[in-house]
Amino acid sequence: MQKGKPAKKYSQAARLHNLVRLIEARHGVTIEEMAEETGVDRRTIHRDLNAIHDAGYPLVSDWLDSRKVYRFITTFKGVPPIAFSLPELMTLYFLRSQMDLLQGTPFQDDLQSIFDKVNSVLPPRYAAHLERISRISLPLLQGRHDYHEATAVLKSLREALIYQYRVTLCYKKGGGAAEECYRVDPYTVLFYKGGLYLLGYTHNRQALRTFAVERIASVTVEKERFEMPDDFRPEEHLQQAFGIVKEEAMRVRVRFDATVAHAVTGRRWHPTQRVTVNGDGSVELAFEAGGRMEILAWVLSYGPLAEVLEPAGLRDEARQAVRAMADRYGDGD
Repeated sequence: MQKGKPAKKYSQAARLHNLVRLIEARHGVTIEEMAEETGVDRRTIHRDLNAIHDAGYPLVSDWLDSRKVYRFITTFKGVPPIAFSLPELMTLYFLRSQMDLLQGTPFQDDLQSIFDKVNSVLPPRYAAHLERISRISLPLLQGRHDYHEATAVLKSLREALIYQYRVTLCYKKGGGAAEECYRVDPYTVLFYKGGLYLLGYTHNRQALRTFAVERIASVTVEKERFEMPDDFRPEEHLQQAFGIVKEEAMRVRVRFDATVAHAVTGRRWHPTQRVTVNGDGSVELAFEAGGRMEILAWVLSYGPLAEVLEPAGLRDEARQAVRAMADRYGDGD
């Protein structure tokens, strides 16, 4: 507080109101500036910021000129109306039909709320037309997870992701092992093969780790915020992975029969892929990636129409898997 400046006397309600107006009026406000403005100490300001967040204000922290500042994601003076063209609305409704994998999650409720708001301002004939458009595609998401039992977990993760809160997360290990709990800075949610995964920095292991949402037993949101590294890019973190398992990259080469060559070459399996077309119509797909089990499962899904050429170790694993399958399906001869 400036020397000679009389201390301001606020009730908590008046102080919170003043802090909200202060944060709205500036691009970012430091703890020190808020303490000076209201005449209280830093600890009181921290309690006030928690109260502002609990009241529903989208409060976040950033670094500005080497200072930690607090601001709102959007100001509370109201967001200006957004106008959509009919083709843009059609695209939104088309995308909504692809979001069936979110069934049972709070994200699906949020999505429905968004479209309810859109429909409320549309002429009835437009709304009916767009509802029809939303049914012109049918997503077939075979093997998707049912997340109804994970609703509470996902709501907590959503709060932590939005406001950058650290969490304590208890995870169900495979094979019936006991749960293990971690302190995690949640960075991002991954969508992979009909499933949701959390990618975050795990303090117990001091490394990034991926958690399958359906195996998260509980999430406790802490009041401590974290700062995401400026150079973090989830797509770069997983660039060497074939799927979501990050392992040391290896050179992989697979030959596909001519009968499935068109289906293989028409897709992007990995950013490093290279395709060679052979004289008999077969194709060879080469790439550098990690994730042995994911790659092996992908190759075996083509049955006798795909063959691992390299690396030798992966080819041996494929051979052993095929022999085990033959023994399981054999007639005893």
